[in-house]
This record gives sequence, C-alpha cells and structure tokens, in this order.
Amino acid sequence: MYPDFIFDQALVKIHPSPRQLAVEQMEFYAFVHFTVNTFTDREWGDGTEPESVFNPTAFDAGQWADALVSAGMKGLILTCKHHDGFCLWPSALTSHSVRNSPWKNGQGDVVREVSDACRERGLKFGVYLSPWDRNQPVYGQGRAYDDYFCAQLTELLTGYGEIFSVWFDGACGEGPNGKKQIYDWDRYYSLIRRLQPGAAISVCGPDIRWCGNEAGQTRPSEWSVLPTGFGEAPEVAEASQKEDGAAFRERRLDATQQDLGSRELLRNATGFKWSPCETNTSIRPGWFYHASEDSRVRSPENLVELWFRSVGGNSTLLLNIPPDRRGLFHENDTAALAEMGDALRRLFAVNLAADAEFDGPDDGYNTADHLRTDSYEAYYKPFDGDNAVSVTVTLPGEREISILKLKEHIPMGQRIERFAMDARIGGEWREIASGTTVGYQKLLRFEPVKTDAVRIRILDSRVCPVLSFVGLY
Repeated sequence: MYPDFIFDQALVKIHPSPRQLAVEQMEFYAFVHFTVNTFTDREWGDGTEPESVFNPTAFDAGQWADALVSAGMKGLILTCKHHDGFCLWPSALTSHSVRNSPWKNGQGDVVREVSDACRERGLKFGVYLSPWDRNQPVYGQGRAYDDYFCAQLTELLTGYGEIFSVWFDGACGEGPNGKKQIYDWDRYYSLIRRLQPGAAISVCGPDIRWCGNEAGQTRPSEWSVLPTGFGEAPEVAEASQKEDGAAFRERRLDATQQDLGSRELLRNATGFKWSPCETNTSIRPGWFYHASEDSRVRSPENLVELWFRSVGGNSTLLLNIPPDRRGLFHENDTAALAEMGDALRRLFAVNLAADAEFDGPDDGYNTADHLRTDSYEAYYKPFDGDNAVSVTVTLPGEREISILKLKEHIPMGQRIERFAMDARIGGEWREIASGTTVGYQKLLRFEPVKTDAVRIRILDSRVCPVLSFVGLY
C-alpha cells in the first residue's frame, strides 16, 4: 500500500485533455431528437418506416438555434441517425434518408441547415450516430457493417465543418441474420480522432461520461478522476492520461452508483483517468415529440433547478428539446427555455465580489487576488502541504448574497473534498453553506444574507487546493 501523500499526488496528476476541457467550459448544450419517430409518434423506430412519413411542414433550424441562445446554451448535438436508420442528411450509402422523402422534394439536408444555423449564432455543433441500424441489411455481419458505419461517420465528419462532440449510446440489437453486431469501437474512435481531432467522444467513448440516469438526477459529490479498473496491486505512481478503445471498456464500474471517485474507492484502482460527467435528460417525458406531452414540458423553475444541480455540481447539462411535426420547437418548450435563460441572466448579472479584497495564504505568486477573474490564466495556490486553508473576501460594504460560485483550477486536477462558507454578520462569522467536491464548478444557493465579508474554508483537500474563481451573487 502506498503512503497517503504518494497516492494523493498520483490522483491530482490526472487532468482534462483540451477536448474535455472545451466541453466542460461549454456547461450547457442541447440534444435534438428528430427523425421518422416524430411522425409515427414512437420513441424507437424499427427501420421499416417509409421515407414518405418524414415531411416537416415548416422546418426552421434558425428557430431551434434562437431558442437555445435564449436559454444560454453553447451548442447542439443532433440525432443525425437514430436506431431506425433514417438519415437526416442525403447519405450516399443508403436510400433510407431525406433524399427519398417528400420534404423539399428530396433536396433537403437537415444536418446542413442545423449546423449552419448553429454557427451563424455562435453555437457549436455535434452529431449523434446510432451504431444500431435497424434498416441496414448488413447489420450483424461484422466487417461489412463496420465499413458501412465508418463510411457514414466519414460523411458527417468531413461534410459539416468542425464537430465538438460525437455522441454514442452503444445501443445494440439483432440484425436480419439474427445476430448482434460486435462494434469495432477502436476503429470508430481512430477514425474520429483522425477526421475531427478536437471532437469529444461522448458516453460510449473515452472523453465524456454518462451521469448514470436520464432523469436529471445528480450526485452530491461528483468526481472527475475515476478508476480505469480494479485489482490487487494498484499502480498509482504512473497513472495514465490515455484511455481509448479496449482500455476504456475494461473499466469495471457501475455508472449509476453514487461513489465513483472517493479515496476509499480508488485505493484498489489499477489506474486513473479524467472522466467528466454529463447529465442528459429531456425537457419532456419522451425524447421525441409527442403531442400528448405538450402540457408536460418542464417548467422554467424546474429547468433552473436542474441547471444548478448539474452545471453547479461538476457536470455539464445536455438538455433534449424535440422538434414537432412542423420541424419547430413547440411554443411551450421555447417559452420555458426563454424564461429559464432570463432567470439565470438576472441571477448572475452582477458578481458582488468583483470589487472585493481577497486574502489568503499563498505561495507568493499565485495570490488570492487572482480569484476575482474567472479564467485559467491566473489561479490561487497556497504553499504545498497547506491542504486546509481559508480565503476571506471582504466586500466594500454590506451586500445581500444568496449564491456562491466556486471553481477549481482543473488543469492542475481535482483536489477539494470538503469546504464551507461563512458570512460575517453583525461582526460575527456564521456558517452559511457547505459542500464536498468542487471540480470544474460548484454552485451553492442559500437563503439571502446581508454581509460585509465571506470566508471560504477548504476543510479537506487531497493536496493543496488550487482555485481559479470565487463569485458571489
């Protein structure tokens, strides 16, 4: 067994890759489920749907993008092909696509219009391509289907500009021959890395991790440093940053369990990797549009709460909005998104600590004053060995606060295990809020208090904490 300090040093050597960090900094982005299911009122198609059913009468990708901007989202991932095999672009590899639909007389390309609309509004664009294709005759035939799938991936990754995410869910069923396809994940990953090196491979891939549910539930302690496997003799001194293909699938960890990265769990790990969480859920009960759910859209208040728990809990939020048969987001959905965005913009309009004085023990260069700027260009770091420290934020005068934003400098790993926040009220310190992990970002909401100073106490950290930002709202 390794001494604690060697074990902890190994853990904090794990940090995000540039593509992982780019997705984490997006914080909030959209999933859009749209295919023949929209017109058959189903969640999963079986691949026998005629192309003629796909005919959105008022399709407007700009309306989608505008709704996402109103909510404060930073990107969109489109279901370019779901399990039914219907392609939202005119693929040269199959007749089961928009090319043979009545929409725009077969001349349309949903992927093109959505990707263009996103970029015109400053949104990043990502693709979902189901590996399970219930329409494709060669599905279940091994190499023949992998060739087909890689050719479709190539169309998407070379024809629509920069892609920020390639999203796989790993769905797998039987093909026409009664056999399941054994996906050649290593080949898929290698192709993505070659054609879109900046794209994160999400969920069934090595870059972004599924939260473990589709209901929007989050963990009170969300770790980004996870085990790659377990064994009798942990190799902590040489913790690897690289985990693609086979190594990714060797992890023996249940994504639904509450503890994914505590020190106790990691003690028996054979290696570690940076594995940031993504919380995916839908604005409606279903993933595709159903008119019967028009009255069951999440309320703006529910969406704000979901955002705080996920984006404020060391996770990104991937929120699905399904277009209706017109090819538009329904009015109930767009109204909820706009109200959510307005509420968040009001809450975070003014950082009350922007003109405060920051004071805390530091190593002489990386001072506490760096915490006023939300950037990785500067950070606060005490001396090595100072694992339990406090930072005092003295305001110019008494102000009412109800939100704390706390961010670690994750280019140097995730370190904090427990912290608390005190407010000075009537000249006396009173604990107002507390938490466990921080990671990319922790947001804490509490009853409004009037105070002239706040104290952040790091109660436990794997090695000396490194913070990038403290904000009060």
